[in-house]
Amino acid sequence: MTSTIPATTHPVDVDDVRERVDAALSRFLDMQEDRYRAMAADDTGRAQWAAAIDTLRSFLIGGKRLRPAFCYWGWRGAGGDAEDEGVIAAAAALELLHAFALIHDDIIDESDTRRGAPSLHRQHAQLHHAEAMRGSSELFGTSVALLLGDLCLAWFHELLGSSGLPPQRLAAVQPMVAQSFAELVLGQYLDVAEQARSTHSVERARTIIHYKTAKYTIERPLHLGGLLAGADADLLDSYTGYALPLGEAFQLRDDVLGAFGDAAVTGKPVGDDLRTRKPTVLLATARRRADAAQLAEIDQAFAAGDLDDEQVRRAQSIIVDSGALAECEQLITRHADTARQALAAMRVPRHVRAMLTELLVAATDRAW
Repeated sequence: MTSTIPATTHPVDVDDVRERVDAALSRFLDMQEDRYRAMAADDTGRAQWAAAIDTLRSFLIGGKRLRPAFCYWGWRGAGGDAEDEGVIAAAAALELLHAFALIHDDIIDESDTRRGAPSLHRQHAQLHHAEAMRGSSELFGTSVALLLGDLCLAWFHELLGSSGLPPQRLAAVQPMVAQSFAELVLGQYLDVAEQARSTHSVERARTIIHYKTAKYTIERPLHLGGLLAGADADLLDSYTGYALPLGEAFQLRDDVLGAFGDAAVTGKPVGDDLRTRKPTVLLATARRRADAAQLAEIDQAFAAGDLDDEQVRRAQSIIVDSGALAECEQLITRHADTARQALAAMRVPRHVRAMLTELLVAATDRAW
């Protein structure tokens, strides 16, 4: 399909897409709960399985739904039908892939919370403790969360494959899906390796962003939707020109929120990225710009483990005083402008361009 067809006379907005994705996820989880309940050995097993699925339902509620949105508008930009429920199923599948990534990420980062609630491994550790089960509550929680994360990955493939889209189109996206998963794992590995270093590099942090965020969050969802609708190489390239700078701006905004965001809005403790010494571009920039006394203070605080409230406040002050925050804000603006320029040259219907502009703003000008 070409990318120059007229805009539909019945535009579909971002909220409508989100609601359709939520409904598709709910139907899929209902089906899976029924299937696996029948496999359980007894009533206790069935009840435990239902409880585990409930934790996944809760985990999947909310979220930005950015990946499904980019998938859907990548589809529409390539001429896909606005009413096709197949692309909604494919977009919803991305939320299962994302759940897999977040569940494992929280285990790796030893995160206590996710979206204002206990992370999945913490929930199951608490359940183990409350029911006085045998063995380690922490190990039980981690084990169950790993299994549920793996299940979400399997369900991603199942929901995508059962979307009802043409088999030849589903076959065409498989190499890109495999490549996307490899990029996600590489980005996560680089993140883990960087956290293990005593000093952080701006260049290495940007490489992590490239694989773990820009490609995974924006470029590959756009490519998935585009390929499912038959996009040509030129359109996919234009998606990349928009996606990569936007993805970097999106993660830089996350860096700022991770250091300064309101816990009531972000669902994470204030300064959470600082407390856990996450190797962000913001922190690496602060280290590069800090004077000798500021750098010594950062190193001393971070050498002792997770930061307390006063150390978080001091780290925030150094980030501001060193000019690192201002530099990252300038980078966000610069990358967003680059994405806008790429979008202006993109050969897509006017309504698609308007929606991609709205998503650009949502990804970079936000408090969550």
